[in-house]
Amino acid sequence: MKESQSLTNNLLMEVDVLSNRLRNIKQSYKTTENKALKGRLFTENKYVFKRVNEIHRIAKILSKKNNEKINFSNLLFEITKRTLNENKFESNLFFL
Repeated sequence: MKESQSLTNNLLMEVDVLSNRLRNIKQSYKTTENKALKGRLFTENKYVFKRVNEIHRIAKILSKKNNEKINFSNLLFEITKRTLNENKFESNLFFL
């Protein structure tokens, strides 16, 4: 299976946007007192995290299919892994 670099690059850009959105959601959640907004932020966080997890699974498949040590699919896998770990470590934020 040949890796499409344009597809991988698009996923890399999407993960970048999603990881920034996760950080913004957490910051907004910390600073707001509005319960309705907190509920919407909590829901959005769940959907964004789910999408990053989907991309992570795709990256895992791509990196296993490619024999090269350094490539975009390995980079995508590493970035999604770090984003997921960052979100897991801060997941207690929503239970303050």
